Amino acid sequence: QVQLVESGGGLVQPGGSLRLSCAASGTIFSINAMGWYRQAPGKERELVATEPTGGGTNYADSVKGRFTISRDNAKNAVYLQMDSLKPEDTAVYYCNAVLRTFLAISSRAYWGQGTQVTVSS
Repeated sequence: QVQLVESGGGLVQPGGSLRLSCAASGTIFSINAMGWYRQAPGKERELVATEPTGGGTNYADSVKGRFTISRDNAKNAVYLQMDSLKPEDTAVYYCNAVLRTFLAISSRAYWGQGTQVTVSS
């Protein structure tokens, strides 16, 4: 089995910063990519940022220049540094990993439980 455990959410004032962390554990054979998605009330889940194992990053236009994704491959971890936060960044943030387990013949997506980020004065 695979688990993705997130941490780092909370309440922050507009213009502030937060850092989210996520670590994957379990019978992991290989990881193709890790990233972050978010879902605000009444809206669909949307991509925030992803980073494939081979390098490169992909950001939503709404967070470019404010958020930075990074990975620690040795720890099967992914981080999201969020700066200059805005009220519209308020959402539940989900960690995502596309990976293959030892017993699987192909990769699939796994999700964390989500962590709440609230940006409000």
